[in-house]
Amino acid sequence: MTKQQITQISTQLTDELGTASNIKSRVNRQSVQAAIISAQQRLRLYSRTPPNGLVIYCGTVITEDGKEKLINIDFEPFKPINTKLYLCDSRFHVEPLAELLEDGSKFGFIIIDGKGCLYGLLSGNTRSILHHFPVELPKKHGRGGQSAQRFGRIREEKRHNYVHKVAEKATQLFITDNKINVTGLVLAGAAELKDDLEKSDLFDPRLKSKVIHSVDVAYGGENGFAQAISLSRKHLDNVKVVHEQELISRFFEEIAQDTGKFVSGVEETLRALEDGAVETLIVWEDIKVKRFVLQNSTGVESVRYLSPKQEEDRTNFLDKETGVEMNQVSDGPMVEWLAEIYSNHGATLEFISDGTPETVQFIQGFGGIGGILRWKREDYDIAGSESDGYFQKGDVDDEYAEFF
Repeated sequence: MTKQQITQISTQLTDELGTASNIKSRVNRQSVQAAIISAQQRLRLYSRTPPNGLVIYCGTVITEDGKEKLINIDFEPFKPINTKLYLCDSRFHVEPLAELLEDGSKFGFIIIDGKGCLYGLLSGNTRSILHHFPVELPKKHGRGGQSAQRFGRIREEKRHNYVHKVAEKATQLFITDNKINVTGLVLAGAAELKDDLEKSDLFDPRLKSKVIHSVDVAYGGENGFAQAISLSRKHLDNVKVVHEQELISRFFEEIAQDTGKFVSGVEETLRALEDGAVETLIVWEDIKVKRFVLQNSTGVESVRYLSPKQEEDRTNFLDKETGVEMNQVSDGPMVEWLAEIYSNHGATLEFISDGTPETVQFIQGFGGIGGILRWKREDYDIAGSESDGYFQKGDVDDEYAEFF
């Protein structure tokens, strides 16, 4: 809900309750009515709409043991939600909330050279190609006399038309409903062409005002796009992919200088975290490792971190001393557990994607988890081992290969 008056929404629910009485199926009718009544009750807890709006989910779900359960969830989003939505469906619709999670900073890239032009978009840790078209421009002619002037005019006319087309397409891609849809623009490519574009009267003044950087790149197309991102780091504030590159570069620098202030692998990293030695905890956001809390026959609990492949091997759930399978107290994704406890140990948690060559190298070479330490610790296997207790880095490599 947007910032509507609570009374208006309450009136709408009352009307919907009356409409629901016409549902022919008794089961569906009762479920819908129960959900609406539950929503009305929850709505009474609010005297006014919260500043960022209000989200309420009500409905009957099937639990793991096959029983029906009426659930009611209400909360204020962390960002203002500008969508008013009432839906009665077989599932909860979270699309408007998912949009709030998108990085608000979007940067447009125009890579222009004598062979073609590429339009790209960098948003968060995602880079995408919006459009690309090739071009064949006549080269400078060495003939003299009148032919030189004629070929020169043809060449200039072709370049002018090319810049015109580039500018026109930029307006189509980066302006929506008369508004600029990017935070900033980066122009990259051959020096003359990109400068001609920026100076051209054909280039929309609104876009011209959004140019934050102009950079020479050695390539065109996708390679030029990647190079332009790398060379524009200082100008792309708060873009995740740039932050990830700098973070992993710092991790690799600790290794290159042999400072001993780094750690990798699940077991060693978590041990350093528990000791308060980890300053920055780096975790691949899609690492497929689960945390299992197991209990032996005497009631003693132990924790094991297993990949999907290891989870299929029941020997990983056996008590080392007795060989008897232990009871499973709890389990869940390791990343969720880390998100809950990292701050208790004074660490900063950084999730990385697989969107850059640097992060891919970290994922494949170090198991997708590691840390930068506050001080050098001799008692950690800081370089990472071939076997990390019950979790092996090779398992991450396999999972990563399957992920692609």
